[in-house]
Amino acid sequence: MSKLQQSGARELLFGDLWEYAPAPESRGHINLADSYGHFINGEFVKEGAEFTSVSPSTEEVLSTVYEADDAMVDRAVKAARKAYTNVWSKMPGRERAKYIYRIARMIQEKSRELAVIESMDGGKPIRESRDVDIPLAAAHFFYYAGWADKLEYTFPASSVSSIGVVGQIIPWNFPLLMMAWKLAPALATGNTIVIKPAETTPLTAMKLAEIIQEAGLPPGVVNIVNGYGKTGAAIVNHPDVNKVAFTGSTDVGKIIQRSIAGTDKRLTLELGGKGANIIFEDAAIDQAVEGIINGIYFNQGHVCCAGSRLLVQESVHDEVVRKLNHRIQTLIVGDPLDKNTDIGAINSREQLSKIQELVQSGEQEGAVMYASQCKLPDKGYFFPPTFFTDVSPSHRIAQEEIFGPVLSVMTFRTPEEAAAKANNTPYGLSAGIWSDKGSKLFKMANLMRAGVVWGNTYNKFDPGSPFGGYKESGFGREGGLHGLLPYLEVK
Repeated sequence: MSKLQQSGARELLFGDLWEYAPAPESRGHINLADSYGHFINGEFVKEGAEFTSVSPSTEEVLSTVYEADDAMVDRAVKAARKAYTNVWSKMPGRERAKYIYRIARMIQEKSRELAVIESMDGGKPIRESRDVDIPLAAAHFFYYAGWADKLEYTFPASSVSSIGVVGQIIPWNFPLLMMAWKLAPALATGNTIVIKPAETTPLTAMKLAEIIQEAGLPPGVVNIVNGYGKTGAAIVNHPDVNKVAFTGSTDVGKIIQRSIAGTDKRLTLELGGKGANIIFEDAAIDQAVEGIINGIYFNQGHVCCAGSRLLVQESVHDEVVRKLNHRIQTLIVGDPLDKNTDIGAINSREQLSKIQELVQSGEQEGAVMYASQCKLPDKGYFFPPTFFTDVSPSHRIAQEEIFGPVLSVMTFRTPEEAAAKANNTPYGLSAGIWSDKGSKLFKMANLMRAGVVWGNTYNKFDPGSPFGGYKESGFGREGGLHGLLPYLEVK
């Protein structure tokens, strides 16, 4: 008789007897153009070299997109400056709010189409696009629309004004949500924008451009240019851009910081992370295991604040590992458009190669690997949910951002040791704490050098809550009242 049987616990082993029937989301209502140009001065411009947007789950070409060169970026910045000078900065906040509210409502109206395109273009499960990404994107526009006519009350005894033209660059892991994070506060504060979506996920950005056009936003207030790193560099280095906001890798963030050094441009950076998820022995273990799953396997681990390092108190380590290993075997990896899917496709072949290389390094350095035995689809870029035990803090998998469904498990004995191990990384974006004692949650939260600390949950976001990091995870905050400050001159 096993120890599990002796304890009276029951383990649910369904094997092949438990299978879900396919539940695919329809693509029939999706309206994708064969090609998309840039959105400049309220119009779509099809000029420049072309590149394709490919579905990571099927490897099919979804659409062709035009790449912006320096001249096209200059055209977008000039349109933004004209709109700022003549229209948007002079418009009362209550009038700006009407446009932002309208965009929010239209996102809600088109949410089904947007969710499907997000899953097709980025590879994330439709459940996440439908239930998290799109609702949160609309919520951010609603939230900041409410601030647009209240800016004079945001910072008492101060006068506030807009900055000017803002250059924004967003990543591929949350395409539409990152657009909302960047656009909504900038619009509410009276700035105009030139924004570049990621080259692998441009399609929901172009659908948002259609919404912005339909909403009647004055031409030039929001301009969207597509392209690779050269396009982003053109935005950053343009002399008439007053502020740069970037979300992406730490390496690129450092390049941007060096590029604008010595200029009067303002900068906010939201960069990489290596979040610690800390499980104490007094935590509700089953609840904590679900929090671990959501912390690292949500969006295939393509989350900057993912709980990619698990710190477990020694007394419950074996129990947590056993339950976690059992739980990952139940996760369904497959078609992002299937409502049963828990883990979708890795965003690109390049990202898949990076994940595979780091997993291989973990095995070579002596860590013990646990991986789901699920069958992966024949086409597309997929990786099974995986975690490592016997991980040392010096291992690459414990220090480098993998940005995939891979977890590193380490142990600790005391709260002080847990805090020391959690902070032993160049990053400082997020952390999670699981305990039955509120006092321990608050004590640990104060010891964390992380911008966001969750208690007995993980990866929960709200427009009213600020988000951002310390150390190499960047500076500045997005969301909440704090998210207005980077876009305001305060005197």
